[in-house]
This record gives sequence, C-alpha cells and structure tokens, in this order.
Amino acid sequence: MTGLARKLKAIIESEGPIPFDRYMQLCLGDPEFGYYITRDPFGADGDFTTAPEISQMFGELVGLWAAETWSRQKINGPVRLVELGPGRGTLMADALRACRVAPDFLAAVEEICLVETSPILREKQELKLQGRGVNIRWCESVADIPPGPAIFIANEFFDALPVRHFIRVDEGWCEKLVGVDEDGNFFPGLTAEPEQLIRAEAPVGAILEICATGHKLAAAISARIVRQGGAALIIDYGHVETAYGETVQALRRHVAADPLTDPGESDITAHVDFASLARAAAASGAVAYGPITQADFLNRLGVVQRAKALRASGNPVQAANVDQELRRLTSTDPEIGAGGRMVPGMGDLFKVIAIQPSDAPTPPGFEPDAADPDQ
Repeated sequence: MTGLARKLKAIIESEGPIPFDRYMQLCLGDPEFGYYITRDPFGADGDFTTAPEISQMFGELVGLWAAETWSRQKINGPVRLVELGPGRGTLMADALRACRVAPDFLAAVEEICLVETSPILREKQELKLQGRGVNIRWCESVADIPPGPAIFIANEFFDALPVRHFIRVDEGWCEKLVGVDEDGNFFPGLTAEPEQLIRAEAPVGAILEICATGHKLAAAISARIVRQGGAALIIDYGHVETAYGETVQALRRHVAADPLTDPGESDITAHVDFASLARAAAASGAVAYGPITQADFLNRLGVVQRAKALRASGNPVQAANVDQELRRLTSTDPEIGAGGRMVPGMGDLFKVIAIQPSDAPTPPGFEPDAADPDQ
C-alpha cells in the first residue's frame, strides 16, 4: 500500500467516503505523497509527453503569440508572462528564445511568473531558464501573482484540476464517492441523497462531470484581465460543448491505469469543458475566442513555415525528426491511445481558447478569416 493510500484510508475511516474530486486532488497534489509533488512525470521515462517536449516549434509559436498579443493590445508599462503548470520549463525556454525577434516585448516583460507547487519541477525549471536574462518568480497559485497586466499561458493544466461526478438515478443526481474496503481497496459509491441544486434532465445512468475548480480559476483570471489588462491562452484536450459522460483517465508509464489503484502513482486527468471556461470568461466581463483545434491554431501561426526553416537548417535526420514532430502536433487522424483505444490525433483532440478584455483586438490565430496554409 502506498503512503498516500494509507493516508486516504485513514481519512475515509475517520470521515466516511469522500467525493471523487477530493480523492483526485489528494492523488495529484497532496503535499507529502501527491503525484505531481514527488516526481518528474514527463517524457519517455515518465508517464506522458506534452507538446513542448515533442517539439521546440510549439513553445516558439506560443511565445510569438504572446508577443504579438502584447503588441496588438498596446499594453503600456511592464507586463508579466505567466505559465500555469510549466512542467520542466521547456515551453517557456522555447518561447523566450523565439521572442528575441520581438525585443520590445522582452524589454517590457518585468518577470516570468511560474505557477508551480512541485519542488522537483521547480528545480528543473530553474536549470532550464537560468541565464535567460529575465526575472523568475515561482508562485503557489494565481492569487500569488503580483498585480498588473499579465499574459497567461496554460498548456495541459486545466485537465489536471479535480472533477466531481454526479450519476443520474431515479431520485435525481447522486454524487460519486470513494470508499475503502477491509483489504484497503478503494471503490466507487454514491451519496444516499441526491443533490437538490442539480435539475438537469437526463436518462438514468447519465454522468455529469463538473470541474468547479477550473471554472472558478478561469473566472478569476478573466476578472483580473478585465481589470488590469492582458490575455490568457489555454491549450488542452477536451470538448467544445458541455456534454454528459465521464472522461477521467489515469496514465502510468504511458499505459492506461485504474485511477482507484495505487493512488499517487498515476497521472489522473479529465477532458476540459471549454464551454464552461467560455461561460466563466463571459460572466467576468471578458471575451473568449475559440475554441479552435490545436492544428488550426498552430497552422495559422505558421508552424508549417517554421518546420520548413528548421528542415533547411539541419541534416536529413534532423529534417525527418521535424516532419515527425509536425505530424504529431497537427495530425487530425485517429491514433491508438492508452488502453489500445482509438483517439483523435493531437491536432484535433487538443483545443485552444483565448481570453481577453472586451475592447482588445482579436488575438493571433483567432481571426475569423484566417486560412490554413497548404501543407
């Protein structure tokens, strides 16, 4: 039994079965045994691989997006460049390198704020970003970021925020709980009484997945942007419209795992409800652009042209690697995912949304007449 399993078992024995979102939050973020606190989960030797680790082109284009957004908004004075869940620091390092072509933007960046709770990943980020010529500040949460205009970047961050599950039964919507048996095995259950605040109509057996944490965070970021200026770019896998169904998945060594087995040893995520993020932005007085697919976003920003330049500057092996990276980032063809099931290609599965003040110009990549280049 893992250290976290023992801790969860003690909590459940003391308090009774706990809601799934609390279970998920402890699995990922427990300060002693949490998955993200105790390891570097990225890459071939970890449990999953993200777009910045696949290709430098991803972070470069995100950095240029930030610079162009700053330019279009004509933000006066210093600005902060913020990344939520910055991993190893790869995206930010590539973004800063690409922004050398925008020296006015780099001069305006007062500091880089990295929202990171893992001491292991903070060390890797510090090594990756040393000597970049910018001040780095680590923050525990968005609330710790100093005031002022800020451009937020969140790549594969919202999918790791805890979700609640409600199951439709004859009497209404009952919440999913996690209990533990005499052998220490965790199992799902339901509250005895339905949640009275949920009145949605759906057939018995339907599952309502709610990420209240993500909705509140999007609202807080949007409200700050409206008051103080800036923008947010959110890239994640998810769905465009709110829909019924469970999307939680666990990964361990790039293979599907049971989220209720060996808590703290697997990555647990859920598809992002982009419609919910857009509603949170609108309720805060901001404007949400998108979501559009990652393929459309990267193509509109010039990923094909960037790949061509990288191919021309390297040897044949490097050129082949660039082609493979481009396909992984932008492919819309189905591929075999965790557990052997077919999933959409990364270019289609991942969506992109931008949030800005209502009076700001349309951000790069979201122009209504933007056309994708021929590949």
